[in-house]
Amino acid sequence: MLRRVTLTPSTAGPFSKAETKIKLISLPDVISNLELDIITMENKSELSPKQREELIIALKSRFDKNMNRHKGLEWSKLHAKLEFNFEKLWSLNEMERTGGEPDVVGLDKSTGEYIFYDCSAESPKGRRSICYDREGLELRKEHKPENNALDMAVKMGIELLTEEEYRDLQKLGDFDTKTSSWVKTPTEIRKLGGALFCDRRYDHVFVYHNGAESYYGVRGFRGSLRV
Repeated sequence: MLRRVTLTPSTAGPFSKAETKIKLISLPDVISNLELDIITMENKSELSPKQREELIIALKSRFDKNMNRHKGLEWSKLHAKLEFNFEKLWSLNEMERTGGEPDVVGLDKSTGEYIFYDCSAESPKGRRSICYDREGLELRKEHKPENNALDMAVKMGIELLTEEEYRDLQKLGDFDTKTSSWVKTPTEIRKLGGALFCDRRYDHVFVYHNGAESYYGVRGFRGSLRV
């Protein structure tokens, strides 16, 4: 199908005053170009085959080295769920890319989902110096950080750990002994301007509060992902 478009003469344009040009536009071609643009945008959230292979190798290596985190679970069954779940692989790669070192910490038997947490020894390096959420970020009048924890988590396709999940993680090892991590803050606390973060000191897990607009070079956030 062709659409006829008439271009009127313009003294400032490339045509003379006496000329009228006719341009034919193929609508199928336009639609095809739009489809290509959409596909290109979607592929930005999809790993290449090589990236998927490298990620799975890294995940398996970590799985094998830390069996205490997932006793009774088999890599072969997890791999079968991961292999063609491109969306979840992309999120896991974001966790990996930002220093989270994701690993399996459990299996939800009611849903059959494997649960990944960020298991890096310290708060992920690629997610530090950030406010808790966008509202907190916008409250700052100056020296604003580049991002906030909640928006980063949404973009990555993961959830911030809750206080309970953070404590469960700490049962698997010693984490955040030099850093701290934002955790999902209850609505009633957030409404009053506060946000929660946790760390491990003196062989104990501590929960603190701070203004949601605060940020520090040693505070990031840890996330969870279900596959």
